[in-house]
Amino acid sequence: MVDLTHLAIPGAVVAVRVTPNARRAGVAVVEGQIRIAVTVVPEDGRATDATRDALAAAMGVAKTRLVLLRGAKSRDKVFQLNSA
Repeated sequence: MVDLTHLAIPGAVVAVRVTPNARRAGVAVVEGQIRIAVTVVPEDGRATDATRDALAAAMGVAKTRLVLLRGAKSRDKVFQLNSA
């Protein structure tokens, strides 16, 4: 998994591209864009929750600190890191 701890600044806005229903879960940075693959299907927000969990783990923060700003039903999502 990629280390994204340098992004763990309160108020930081992080844009990601999600691949739901992937064969293998993981976080990668491709051409400067954060890409997250999750193994769950995109139903009832499960893929978004799995994305939040993976991003929080890569950033080294609690998943409750990440708030979805845009992209609840899109592959392109924008999260904001709230202060503790």
